Amino acid sequence: MNVTADLELCQGHQMCQFEAPDVFGYDGDADKVVLLDPHPPEGLREQVSRAVKYCPAMALSVIELAEMPAPNNEMEAHD
Repeated sequence: MNVTADLELCQGHQMCQFEAPDVFGYDGDADKVVLLDPHPPEGLREQVSRAVKYCPAMALSVIELAEMPAPNNEMEAHD
């Protein structure tokens, strides 16, 4: 799983840090969330899901690694 935080939406409520402290931190100077682990282990899924669910600003999301676009590894042929 890949966790993302939209810092434009984040309002610094710190609910995410309460729900999943191993994944989310807090930058007091910026008043924003800090991702401590953008690829948390599967064992933290329930905590991360609660953090996403309870974020008042809806600034958090989880993208399953299988859903992420694959990198473009095709090389262009040159004449």
